[in-house]
Amino acid sequence: MTDYSLMTAALEGLIEGVPHTVANLANASALLNDMMENINWAGFYIVDDGKLVLGPFQGKPACIEIQIGSGVCGTAVAENATMLVPNVHEFPGHIACDCASNSEIVVPIRKDGVVIGVLDIDSPEFSRFTEDDRAGLEEFVRTLEKHL
Repeated sequence: MTDYSLMTAALEGLIEGVPHTVANLANASALLNDMMENINWAGFYIVDDGKLVLGPFQGKPACIEIQIGSGVCGTAVAENATMLVPNVHEFPGHIACDCASNSEIVVPIRKDGVVIGVLDIDSPEFSRFTEDDRAGLEEFVRTLEKHL
């Protein structure tokens, strides 16, 4: 089980006072990959010119662009809501970047109330992510938002 308060405190320590967005997202993805169990991808997509573009991540190569409203990530942006998907194979329009992924959680990242990107985490386990993960990752993202 992930200690989200510890992970969020570690994130704060890594990025406080660092004015480099890409470096902060890279360290955040490395921290997620290091501190979360049973995941196979952790990273970010950034809104750019009306679509999501791959940002810093840990895991296998991924889709470079995702249309807003498409897949789990694009749906999270379109609905401005966290998406907790127990079985990605049952999600309409799921975009399979890694065929080993079976569940996913995507948390919108906002600046001034506008979605500017998403945190995306995949797992090879079905139903890997819980409501506790949702709450912990939403707090993690709120900490990240303060430094973007």
